[in-house]
Amino acid sequence: MRRSVALRLNAALATLAVAAATGVVLSMPEAAAAASGATGYATQNGGTTGGAGGQTVRATTGTAIHQALCGRASSSTPITIEVEGTINHGNTTKVSGDSCSTAADKIELKQISNVTIVGVGGGAVFDQLGIHIRESSNIIIQNVTVRNVKKSGSPTSNGGDAIGMESGVRNVWVDHTTLEASGGESEGYDGLFDMKDDTKYVTLSYSVLRNSGRGGLIGSSESDRSNGYVTFHHNKYENIDSRAPLLRGGIAHVYNNHYVSLNESGINSRAGAKAKVDNNYFEDSKDVLGTFYTDQAGYWQVSGNIFDNVTWSEREGDNNPAGPDPQSNTSVSIPYSYALDAADCVPGVVSQTAGANKGLKVSDGSCTPQNPDPTEPDPTEPDPDPTEPDPTDPPTGTNLSIGAGADGSSKADGTSYGNVRDGDMSTYWSPSGSTGSVSVKWGSATTVSKINIREAAGSEGSIGTWRVVNHDTGSVLASGSGAGVIGFDRTSLKKITFQITGSGGTPKVAEFETYAG
Repeated sequence: MRRSVALRLNAALATLAVAAATGVVLSMPEAAAAASGATGYATQNGGTTGGAGGQTVRATTGTAIHQALCGRASSSTPITIEVEGTINHGNTTKVSGDSCSTAADKIELKQISNVTIVGVGGGAVFDQLGIHIRESSNIIIQNVTVRNVKKSGSPTSNGGDAIGMESGVRNVWVDHTTLEASGGESEGYDGLFDMKDDTKYVTLSYSVLRNSGRGGLIGSSESDRSNGYVTFHHNKYENIDSRAPLLRGGIAHVYNNHYVSLNESGINSRAGAKAKVDNNYFEDSKDVLGTFYTDQAGYWQVSGNIFDNVTWSEREGDNNPAGPDPQSNTSVSIPYSYALDAADCVPGVVSQTAGANKGLKVSDGSCTPQNPDPTEPDPTEPDPDPTEPDPTDPPTGTNLSIGAGADGSSKADGTSYGNVRDGDMSTYWSPSGSTGSVSVKWGSATTVSKINIREAAGSEGSIGTWRVVNHDTGSVLASGSGAGVIGFDRTSLKKITFQITGSGGTPKVAEFETYAG
């Protein structure tokens, strides 16, 4: 008889209450997600970078998240959305736009690409509101909690999945998250991390999945075998009845995870699936690996795992556990590099690194948690001391644009590229439309670390979103919105370009000043 997960919940969860938050989207300086980069299968197929190189905005409501998606120049314009506070049904509405397709009952990432959602500050909690990824690619979700998402009862969201992916999804990295329910299917919950209908190149890392009847699946039925290439590493599965995960077809790499209280079954490889299962620690659990609830076999390659107080049922009918002495019955080749922690230190490492609000700590295979790269910002850190120098402080020194060359992508009648580097605020350049680019160039490499975009009188505020590009290499030096002083790392180049990607009127750039810093 199925045992109810709800009966085993910590009493504190039942009494936890979080106030609803309201929010707005604010333009912020560019900031990449704080971890050192995607791992596992998310590094394949071109890699997973999310919103890197795009604008960064702050959101404290679900509506604000949708507004940020819908406010982009296109559905593929990179964006990082920093989320703080509680996101719930009360502050989430559908928002319409050409660059989005949202819904009121979930955070909808549909038919979009190049997006990062990262929890910052005091943390981000998606309360009874799931995250749905459909027909999308290059998505990062990091440092957030998603809890108590239901498919029946009230309120409902996302088919009961905390995070769900379907329909041609590619390259998703979910990292340092906490995904939790308060029971199983009879209490109205479904999966914590589900993938179906041709979802590929996904990594779930440093996350906690707990208190649910179903951990997650790859493939919605025995015939849905078009999914795969999924990595699960350094996660903690705790108090889960089954599906940790369930694999139908495809390939999964499962390493350095800590499994505690898998109540009915764990890694369920079936319908031709292949799982490489390395250096995991299974504890106080039942039937942690095998083919269950079907006569369509799956396969596994095992090495270095520890089975601590694991019980195994008898093999009969559609119940085929791999134990009590699991042996490999297939071989799986992994195309990326990875560092394995020894299985006996996995509980300690995972307890210090997995889940939201853990400082994005990771492991390098040494059994010792590592802090994020110090050159990258930690989203849980407070804002910098306002007395410290800021890259948007007024520039000093020589304006290197005076006497330099200039060109661009387009210009309105009566305006000139040269007007942006003549030191005269009464002349200006305008694009032929609402967007365009203008460049300053030199005959030899010149070091620049700060620019100042000055709008002509009467046009202040017209410039919306923008990117600063090293024309020599194509790399994005900075991105954001609004004119003014823009700082970035010191860069030696021959040509620097200011690209206007969105505007609220007719942009008029009087001066494109450049400084060594």
